[in-house]
Amino acid sequence: MVISLEEARRIVLEACRPLGLEKVDILAACGRVIGEDVYSPRDIPARANSAKDGYALRSADVQGASASRPVELKVTETIAAGKLPRIRIGKGQAARIMTGAVVPEGADAVVCREDTKETAKTVLVGITASPGLEIRPAGEDLTKGDLAIKAGAVLRPGQIGLLASMGKSFVYVHQRPRVAILATGDELVEIDDEPPAGKIVNSNSYSLAALVGACGGIPVMLGIGRDRKAELARFFRQAGRADIILSSGGVSVGDFDFVKDVMRDIGNEMHFWQVAMRPGKPLAFGSVGGVPLFGLPGNPVSVMVSFEQFVRPFLLKMQGYTNIFRPMMKVINARSIKKQVGLKHFLRAVVSYEKGRYVARLTGEQGSGILKSMATANALMVIPEQKAYVKKGEEVVVQLLDDFTTGGSANLPGLVFGQAAEV
Repeated sequence: MVISLEEARRIVLEACRPLGLEKVDILAACGRVIGEDVYSPRDIPARANSAKDGYALRSADVQGASASRPVELKVTETIAAGKLPRIRIGKGQAARIMTGAVVPEGADAVVCREDTKETAKTVLVGITASPGLEIRPAGEDLTKGDLAIKAGAVLRPGQIGLLASMGKSFVYVHQRPRVAILATGDELVEIDDEPPAGKIVNSNSYSLAALVGACGGIPVMLGIGRDRKAELARFFRQAGRADIILSSGGVSVGDFDFVKDVMRDIGNEMHFWQVAMRPGKPLAFGSVGGVPLFGLPGNPVSVMVSFEQFVRPFLLKMQGYTNIFRPMMKVINARSIKKQVGLKHFLRAVVSYEKGRYVARLTGEQGSGILKSMATANALMVIPEQKAYVKKGEEVVVQLLDDFTTGGSANLPGLVFGQAAEV
């Protein structure tokens, strides 16, 4: 029975279970989901320090000071960053201080060096200072006991720096899933082989491995499984040590499409087969030995589009992410499009910014075997099931692909990414 994309995705995500935690170095944790609350062990900074190179002084001593009527103060010492002050600041005194250095006792302001004139043993201050001027107070960033990073947060460079400032070199993050990848079909040859007549190079395994790696998974390449039930069953059992299994090909209605049959024969669950979408209609989801298995189509574009709609959100949820869907936006369709009613279409497109609006143009022929259509796309144009025709100039929804290379969605000027959403 053919089911809707929304129902298929609901089944897939309900079957997803987040992985456990592992302890990693904070540099290995960037981009991953933290599994623990992190509290600050101390005030950061521990002592009040100077925000500028200048002079630490008592603000009361320079009230009314100006460039034309500077106040002269005696310089007691020079305080370098990393060194502690030795002398308390008294009336009529100042200490030369560098950025980041601890402010001496008695001082309540720092005047920038540019607003002073130095002499041998004194400094002329040419501005009025208010209490707290150019001073970073103790605990300005974090105070002892503050919740600095909450479990479930995605660790970005800012959080990595924050962890380092607290002296936390290792953290617990959600594990990365090991993803077994199997291409099926007698027509396939390995990447370094010259394909004889009637054969093609196995590109699907490489597309899938790249997609898996891009969303944090660890691809495990199993190679090519031939169109024989016993061989496919052996591969699937071998892949049971992974966290998830991806196969491509062998899920349609051909005489040698055995994947879905093998999934049933070896006594495991088959949740659904066939989704009302194009490309990617022949898609099976179930499990082998308790390990989730996606039987993806064999056509190269179908594999990638199916991955985007089902496998990517599944893998992200496994790793503790909550924002698991691609960003969506409305754009103007550049040309008229006809489609089949009853299937949700995902058309490969390039979104560009033209004359104050976003416009989507198809990448060319949209056949599910034309991998170039996916390689040049930065978005998927989503056409609902009930639509048979999309007019030129009509507003359409696109799903932005996470392509941060030249021509990718990151290069769209003025683009503001909102909350990612389901298609």
